[in-house]
Amino acid sequence: MIILLYLFIFTISCVVVIKSASLTIKALAKIAKFLNWSEFFVSFLLMAVATSLPELFVGTTSAINGLSQLSFGNVIGSNIINLTLVIAVAVLLGGKLLADNLTTQRTTIYTSLIALLPLLLMLNSKVSRIEGIILIIVLGLYLWWIFKIKRRFQEEFTAALDKKEQGTIFFLKDMGMFLVGVLLLILSSEGIVWTSSKMAVFFGIPTVVIGTVLVALGTNLPEIIFSIKAVRMGHKNMVLGNLMGSVIFNSTLVLGATVLIAPLRIFALSPYVVGIIFTALTVLFFRLFVKSNQSISKKEALLLLAIYLTFIVTQFVLS
Repeated sequence: MIILLYLFIFTISCVVVIKSASLTIKALAKIAKFLNWSEFFVSFLLMAVATSLPELFVGTTSAINGLSQLSFGNVIGSNIINLTLVIAVAVLLGGKLLADNLTTQRTTIYTSLIALLPLLLMLNSKVSRIEGIILIIVLGLYLWWIFKIKRRFQEEFTAALDKKEQGTIFFLKDMGMFLVGVLLLILSSEGIVWTSSKMAVFFGIPTVVIGTVLVALGTNLPEIIFSIKAVRMGHKNMVLGNLMGSVIFNSTLVLGATVLIAPLRIFALSPYVVGIIFTALTVLFFRLFVKSNQSISKKEALLLLAIYLTFIVTQFVLS
C-alpha cells in the first residue's frame, strides 16, 4: 500500500514540475525584455540560482546530519548531468545550441575550470572550511566579472511587448509569477527526490546509487524540464546560461556552504573515482565541442548523452 502512495506523490510532483517550468519560462522572458537583458544573462542570474536551490537544500541538510559526502556526490552527479543530459535533451529537441560570441566562449572556459575545482580540492582527502571559503570567494569573483561585462550580454528583442505590459506593475507581476514558479519547482522536485529515495529503498537499490544517480537526477529535474520548455518555447539562449550557471553555483556556493557547516573527510577515494573520471571526460568534451564549432550539434549531443548513460551503467555495475 505504501508504494502506491509513493507512486501517487511522484506522479503529482512530476506534473507540478512541468507546469511550474512553463510558468517560470514565460515570466523570465518578460523580465528579460523589461530589463533589456539577454535571455542568457537573465537565465544565468535568476534561473541558475533558483534551480540550484535543491542541491543547496540537500547539501546543507546532509551537512547538518554529518553526511557531507552525500552533498559532494550530488554536486559531482549534478555537474555531469548538466553538461551531458541537459544539453543533449535541449539539442535533440530544439536543434544546435550556439556559443558564437566571445563572452559565452569565456563563460564556458570558466565553467569548465570551476567544475574541476572541487576535484582538485579533494586530492588531499578533505575539503576544509578554509577551502569552502575559497569556493565562495571564487563565486564572488565570477559574479563580479559577470556584472562588469553585463553590457555585452544586452541585446534587442525582436518580439516587442505590448506597451501596456512594459510598466513597473507588470514587471512586479512577472517577478511574482517567477517566484511562484520557482517555489513550485523546488517543492515538486523535492517531492520527486523523496519518493525516488523511498522507492529505491523499497526495491532494494544500493544506497550509493541513490545518492549519485537518483538524488542528483532528482535535484536536476528543474534544469531538465526548464531546458525542454525553453527550446520548445523558442528561448534556446536560456539553456546554456542556466546550465553553466548551475554548474558554477553547485561547485562553489553549494559545496562551499556544505563544508562550512561540516568539513568533508575522504577516507577512501575509491567511491569517488567514477565521478572524478566522468567529470573530467564531461568537461573535456563539452569544452571541445563548444570551441570547435562554436555550437553543439545533434551528433555531439548524442555523444554527450552516451557519456551520461555510460556513467549511470558504470555506477550500477561497480555498486
